[in-house]
Amino acid sequence: MKNLGVKPFLFPMPVLMIATYDENGKVDVMNMAWGGICGNDKVALNISKGHKTTKNLLARKAFTIAVADVDHLDEADYFGIASGNNDEDKFAKTNLHALKSANVDAPVIAEFPVTLECTLHSTSEDDGDFRVVGKIENVIVRDDVVDADGNVDPTKVKAFCFDTYQKGYYAIGEKVGQAWDSGKKLMK
Repeated sequence: MKNLGVKPFLFPMPVLMIATYDENGKVDVMNMAWGGICGNDKVALNISKGHKTTKNLLARKAFTIAVADVDHLDEADYFGIASGNNDEDKFAKTNLHALKSANVDAPVIAEFPVTLECTLHSTSEDDGDFRVVGKIENVIVRDDVVDADGNVDPTKVKAFCFDTYQKGYYAIGEKVGQAWDSGKKLMK
């Protein structure tokens, strides 16, 4: 065993697209990995206060979170490289399409397969870390990622995750077990 010290080493990390409108109604999208579900109807984002996205969601009290897919990996990565504070045409350069959410004051990126529409629930700050908790108001999915029973099929989402060890992206998709069933044989 080797000690590596304090590192943010969890794998997999989600690749989340946080979308907001700025003060002029312009679409801003940010790629982030430090977030996730924190309740049945809540999401948590650990985000810097200096991001344009943070300023937008605090002002508008709303945002969307989309699952990035392999087909749009380049655009998703670009949203993590380019800053909305420095490039006001950031979204336009991707040729993606934004639709106004029917449920919150934030954009929905049409090309991403799964989108959570959220309102701002709360914020907190601890030791310089800033957290945003959003309330999930609705979930939108593209028709092509839904199975015959009306459920999201993870293999059709074509999501990818972030690797904190070597800074790579990895496709997700192979089912290897069934939750609340695969371990039953150990219950004896």
